[in-house]
Amino acid sequence: MHAVSVLRNELLAELELGIRSMEGLLKKVENKDWSYRPAENMRNLGELARHTVSIPEVDLNLWQEKDERTIRDLESKYEKLESAEELIEAMNQGFQLFKTYMLSLSDEDFLTKKTKPFYLEEGETQAHWLVEEVSHLFHHRAQFFNYLKQLGYDINMFDLYA
Repeated sequence: MHAVSVLRNELLAELELGIRSMEGLLKKVENKDWSYRPAENMRNLGELARHTVSIPEVDLNLWQEKDERTIRDLESKYEKLESAEELIEAMNQGFQLFKTYMLSLSDEDFLTKKTKPFYLEEGETQAHWLVEEVSHLFHHRAQFFNYLKQLGYDINMFDLYA
């Protein structure tokens, strides 16, 4: 099943691009802007950053069927991060854990092993969760990019593919 490995590696490379470009965006944020909130019903920039960088590790634990308490504890670890450097380090560590897990799966398990997060009725395959991971990270990276645009940062599409 060489094709499975190729597809998995392509998705992981895309996820790594999202991580790397998010790191670049985080490095641009000035301290005065972490509290920026574009609307009352939206996260502020710091909250959005903490959520986005938590995605690889938190989602991995969800896909591995960890209980709600474990997930809440993990999320609270990320809520304590303050500087761009802390956020970047935690995001990269979470990504390495996620990547190691995905690469440890046999082709068969990647395609057929279903797991179910505590909040869902039905499980999904590990291949599905990898696609979900890429989508989730890129969704919030785009939000973060837009917040920075609204704040007047000198950023463009090249910052998303660095």
